[in-house]
Parts: sequence; structure tokens; C-alpha cells
Amino acid sequence: MSTSAEGKRTALVTGANSGLGKAIAKALAAMEMRVGLVARDRARGAAALEEIRAATGNEDLHLFVADLADQSAIRALAQAVCARFEHLHLLVNNAGTAFPERRLSPDGIECALAVNHLGPFILTSLLLDLLKASAPARIVNVGTRMNTALDFSDLNWDRRTYRTMQAYGQSKLGNLHFTFELARRLQDGGVTVNCVFPGVFKSNLGGTDGAQGLFWKLVARLLGWAIPSAEQAARRVLYVANAPELADASGQYFGDRKTIPAPAQALDPEANRRLWQISEMLTASPSPAGQAVGK
Repeated sequence: MSTSAEGKRTALVTGANSGLGKAIAKALAAMEMRVGLVARDRARGAAALEEIRAATGNEDLHLFVADLADQSAIRALAQAVCARFEHLHLLVNNAGTAFPERRLSPDGIECALAVNHLGPFILTSLLLDLLKASAPARIVNVGTRMNTALDFSDLNWDRRTYRTMQAYGQSKLGNLHFTFELARRLQDGGVTVNCVFPGVFKSNLGGTDGAQGLFWKLVARLLGWAIPSAEQAARRVLYVANAPELADASGQYFGDRKTIPAPAQALDPEANRRLWQISEMLTASPSPAGQAVGK
């Protein structure tokens, strides 16, 4: 198989060293796309890349290492991607995690919020010019489906008692707010952005001792046969990423090949704009997307 990027679609997948991200990256590689894999750990990322290469025969795979809790690392990641790829047709913001207790990122932000919401916010903004230059291009944000709402008065969990899954759910709800507001700002720009809920599947969210890791240990013996695999969950993401009939779809929330209702707060344009403005503040400088289209 040729390793030339000419004529190939190029994709970047975060959290690609395991689970859903690896399944997405593997499927895209099997489609003969040029695929960038973003991983926090170099050794695990390299192992995933070699596994995908062996399974698909695709030699055009590229590893990028970055801790998405660290804003400086995200900025360095974006620079590395722009230096390596002359085009970017698909960005899959898949990386997500949960923490058993409140932790702060190097930037002083609660880590679930930093990784799950601000990570995609920064990375997408920094890669937006490359995506626009590669249009038609798609951004796919991997979300969750939890009946929750953001507490704008305490996004950093400074005052509340920290609750793992509530913090996770609120941070992932940020993906929907971000999707809807970015779609509004990207109208007629050749770049679409949608969010997809991959469903409940076998996951080591937060690591083997993290939120879902412990849960699956408890239920796997009884229900393991009935729980979808990461490969099955990836099909939902791949549909939103590749389906020709979704070429012009933007600002939508997908489940299994169809749109699903979003939590009420995410449907509030004012809440979307508010979180965008807070996100700009938490990331130190206005994003390129915000500068390009205004408030």
C-alpha cells in the first residue's frame, strides 16, 4: 500500500491508544485513510499504532503524544499536527476520562473539565484553519448521554463535594454546548461539527481503577456477553464521520445512526455562548474560532 498522502483523506483521533479511540482509528486505517493517533502515553500509543498497522496493512499512521489535561501540551500537539499534515479532513475528539477524586490540571482546572471539555475546545480551535483549508471537513465530538446540567457557578468544583460521575457527566455535557455553538459559528464554512453518543460499551474509563473500570469488573462475569464492544460502539462514530448523507449535517446530536434529544440546557443558545466565553477565559486567550466570527 502506498504511504503517499496524496489523494488520501486525513484523520486525527484523540484517545486512540485504547478502547473506543483505538477502534475508531483502526476502522479509519482500514479505509486507507491517513490517520493520526493522539495518546497520552508514548509506549501505549506506539503499541496501538503497531497493532493497527499489523491488522490493516496501512503504513500511513502517525503518533502524536500529548496530555490533554495540559493546555501547553495541547498547543504543542496542534503545532505538531499542522507541521506533519498538510490537510485534515476529519477530527474525532474522542478522549475522555473520569477521576475518583478532585484533581487539578497543570493550569489549575478540575481535570475532568480540562480533558473532556477544554481539551477538545482548544485543539479544535487551533486546528480549525487547517480543517477549513481542507474542506469539506468534519469534526466529530464523542459525548455521553446523562441527564445533567452544568453548574456555571462552580464549574471547577471549588465549593461542592466532588462526585466522580457527576463531574464526568457535566464535563461531557460541555461537548454538546461546544458542538452547538461551534456549528452556529461555522455556518457555510465547509466544516461541519456534530456530537455522537456511542452508547454503553465495555470501557476502562478513568483506568482500571476508575469509574467504569471498577463497574465493568463487577458486572463482566454476569453480563459481559451482552455489553457491546468498543468496535461495536465505534460504528456510531464512524457513521457520523463518513456517511455521505451527512455531508451537510451540522450541529446535531446522534445516537445509533439517527439524531437523539439533547439535555435541555444544551439547547439553550445563551448557555452555549456562556460556556464558550468561560472556556475562552479558562484557556487564557480567545480562540481562533471566536476571533474569526465574533461573539
